[in-house]
Amino acid sequence: MNAHDEWETAMTGVDPSRLDDQQLMKELETIHRTRHDTLLHASNDALRAHNGRMAELEGEYLRRNPRRPVAAGRTREGARQRGSGESATPRL
Repeated sequence: MNAHDEWETAMTGVDPSRLDDQQLMKELETIHRTRHDTLLHASNDALRAHNGRMAELEGEYLRRNPRRPVAAGRTREGARQRGSGESATPRL
């Protein structure tokens, strides 16, 4: 690893493709946990870096898990069903 590679890693983190599954999940959990605070309080440059890193990590997760389980309620059809009469709170 040369000096440029070390600087790049320090600025952006390890290439997600080089992380094992456990490391990838830990990185995803960390970046999601810090998301709200970054959005509200970080500089524009920090937010751009956060967005880029999140996209890299999530992209790698999706690449590795193309057939991940999807909850029916998290689909368009599930949202339509919720909107057609099912209500979380009763109307008075």
